Amino acid sequence: MSKLPFAHLLAFALAATLAACEQHQQAAAPPDPAVTVASPTRKTVVDQDEYVGRFVAVDSVDIRARVTGYLDRVHFTDGQMVKQGDLLFTIDPRPFQTALDQAKATLAQARANLAFAEADLARGAQLVRDKTITDQVFGQRTQAKRVAEAAVAAQEAAVRQAGLDLGFTELRAPVDGRIGDRRVSPGNLVSGNNILLATIVSLDPIRFEFTFDEASYIRYERLARGGKDMTSRDGSALVSLKLIDEPDFVHQGRMDFVDNVIDRASGTIRGRAVFANPNQMFTPGMFGRIRVPGSPPYAALLVPDDAIGTEQARKYVLVVDGQNIVRQKYVTLGELSGGLRIIKSGIAADDKVIVNGLMRAHVGQKVRPQENHDAARPGDQASSPQVKN
Repeated sequence: MSKLPFAHLLAFALAATLAACEQHQQAAAPPDPAVTVASPTRKTVVDQDEYVGRFVAVDSVDIRARVTGYLDRVHFTDGQMVKQGDLLFTIDPRPFQTALDQAKATLAQARANLAFAEADLARGAQLVRDKTITDQVFGQRTQAKRVAEAAVAAQEAAVRQAGLDLGFTELRAPVDGRIGDRRVSPGNLVSGNNILLATIVSLDPIRFEFTFDEASYIRYERLARGGKDMTSRDGSALVSLKLIDEPDFVHQGRMDFVDNVIDRASGTIRGRAVFANPNQMFTPGMFGRIRVPGSPPYAALLVPDDAIGTEQARKYVLVVDGQNIVRQKYVTLGELSGGLRIIKSGIAADDKVIVNGLMRAHVGQKVRPQENHDAARPGDQASSPQVKN
């Protein structure tokens, strides 16, 4: 038996060793990483614009005296709720009662003078027919009757004015609302319409005022011309609001006013919404955030916000193709709602978006996708208004 050359034996041994190492490496190679994928959720949504504003009262009334006199009594507690017609202040009525009595007495005197002038004129009519008195005398009696009638009318007006002044000594609430603190104590002289006694603000309903920029106003107007009035002045546009300590927009109201002039200094225009306030939670001057519909309803694709990646200024998602290879797709983002992000463009409804295991997935790598239909379940909230970031 011929012997193989030593070089051949050495080559054979090396080849066997390499084959064994390769088989060992193949046996020890880790499996493809597992990732969780889900298809985008398709929902009908409405974009929402968010603005900061503050509450203002529908009615705000300064209580001032209409007559001059000494303040006699205060009939409310500072800060209490009052009803329209409730008695708030009393000014000493005695001087005004005296003035009314005097005016009534003067009126009675004027009426007596009128009665005498009418009787004298009636006698004069017969006398002038009998040529007992001249036409000049009869004309004087006619004039006297007219003067007496004018005097009666003047005194009747004086009585009405005195009655009004007496009535003005009782200051009553003109509207329902909450009254502030009294500004004047009893015993002080108050001058008609010059001294502020208190202020009443109505609370239910209450208005919320905010401003938005010119570009948004133009967008709203173009939508309105297309039959999609987002900020309707007739109260049909629904809006939502939250206070500074609330996590979500839970208060519902309606738009009722958009101003007719854009402010030249700020380039903004004023809008206003109305909210019910039965428990007086809202008070004038309080800040809040309001959502206003910014688009007509449209069908959108939504994915979990955690599935969105960032590459410098661009956003992307990782998807798994038909060969289970990870691919990167750049997307345009919309609003966020309940953990789901609206995708304006960049993906299709049948894409398999990686929603879990992003750290194990790399572009071009083969993975083991696992379907998870519950991953996009929060999308059920997407039909509710969305926040515009």
